[in-house]
Amino acid sequence: MTTMKEAAADFLSKKRIAVAGVSRESGGAHGGNPVYVRLRDRGYDVFAVNPNASKVEGDACYPNVKTIPGGVDAVVIGTHPDMAPAVMQDCIDAGIEHVWMHRGPGGGSVSDAATVLGREAGITVIDGGCPLMYAPTADFGHKMMKGVLSLVGKVPKTV
Repeated sequence: MTTMKEAAADFLSKKRIAVAGVSRESGGAHGGNPVYVRLRDRGYDVFAVNPNASKVEGDACYPNVKTIPGGVDAVVIGTHPDMAPAVMQDCIDAGIEHVWMHRGPGGGSVSDAATVLGREAGITVIDGGCPLMYAPTADFGHKMMKGVLSLVGKVPKTV
């Protein structure tokens, strides 16, 4: 088993990251959009994924991870949990090796079925927490949130 800190560091060492489930509504509190914007602002090559949008946050948006030119190294799933298994299957089909299912204070995107599907395919699956809780993308608020959510079991200890 890998510690969450190690898995987060490995995930965030990837430079081409897709965020599946970004909203068409710019600047919203939806989990996918803040992750997308922060990764973009921190210099990552980040790609928005939403089958119902052609642009998100002013950038091109793709219908699924398989259609991103040149592929990606990792994917953040910020969809409703019911959609996470289909996104995970897209990640498997695209040869993605690192997937993070977002979970903040609410229900988040974590799906047990998607976790099992991904891990059975050899993907490193982080099933909870938020990439913005860890360096180099963290801010003070997310660091505090990580502490609280870790205490209540919304951030896994191991992956």
